[in-house]
Amino acid sequence: MSKRVLTSGNEALAEGAIRAGCDCYFGYPITPQNELITYMAVHMPRLKRVFVQAESEVAAINMVYGAAAAGKRAMTSSSSPGISLKQEGISYLAGAELPALIVNVQRAGPGLGSIEPSQSDYWQATRGGGHGGYRVIVLAPYNAQEMHDQPALAFDLADKYRIPVMILSDGQIGQMMEPVVLREESPCPPPKPWALTGAKDRPHNIVRSYLPRAGLLEVHNKRLHAKYAQIEKNEVRAEASDLDDAKIMVVAYGTSARLAGGAIVQARKQGIAAGMLRPITLWPFPTAPIQSCLDRVKAVLVVELSAGQMVEDVRLAVTGKVPVHFFGRVGGGVPSIADVHEKIREVATSL
Repeated sequence: MSKRVLTSGNEALAEGAIRAGCDCYFGYPITPQNELITYMAVHMPRLKRVFVQAESEVAAINMVYGAAAAGKRAMTSSSSPGISLKQEGISYLAGAELPALIVNVQRAGPGLGSIEPSQSDYWQATRGGGHGGYRVIVLAPYNAQEMHDQPALAFDLADKYRIPVMILSDGQIGQMMEPVVLREESPCPPPKPWALTGAKDRPHNIVRSYLPRAGLLEVHNKRLHAKYAQIEKNEVRAEASDLDDAKIMVVAYGTSARLAGGAIVQARKQGIAAGMLRPITLWPFPTAPIQSCLDRVKAVLVVELSAGQMVEDVRLAVTGKVPVHFFGRVGGGVPSIADVHEKIREVATSL
């Protein structure tokens, strides 16, 4: 029988990672993700797994590199400025094709900003973030249940494609309390014949991102980008609601999607045919699901806790076929359902 508990989003994610077979956690405290690292500090040693509070974010991500190279399911978590400090290590993970889980519980910026929730790290996450033109898979949880469930998916995708995977949450979802049904323990991860586990009975392996010989790095990059193309083909995830008869399509993720969902309920009570497309993968972005609705919707509204970052990907998907409107708040400001509803009404009057 499944166990149902009341827990915060951060703790739900931590328990989900443990049940997904996380072998090693390396992190450094920063608000608003500290419940996650605290939970790992309590439970990972109890399970005889590795927990290290590193001396810095830079140290933590390089510990992830080492554990991932040894074939372990390794993860780290932080919040916006801490993720910025990890970017060199994330680029190294991508270049060496090492699977790992990175969690960003976003806070407002730029700089130290504040500890209030934000979605202003979208560009950083979906464009790789560090140097070298790489990609990471980016998952966007909607509630505490998805915070709990997504680590298993993240580790599976990371192992399948040998790629870092990021869960892009925010301070609102991380801190709030909701009921969560705890998932079963994941089966053993797939074998990793490429890992650095000792070479007594096999040829030695090499894990590296440094390819100095002429032409080798270009070949390597072409292979990486062929892999990214396969991910874009096979791993797009999105959730559609009330779109069959919608004239206005709202596109939102995370906390913004929760607000938009409430606003759409109000709009429909007033006869406004609105629906929502919620990206679950921010990269690969759900371009095709958005385009599949453009033969019937008359306008698109993007809602974000930023000055407008995902809106650029939505505009690329829409290709000018219908107007794309934007509504956002910055600096940790979170709009009300009524605010989003008023924007939907404004878009409806423009049709």
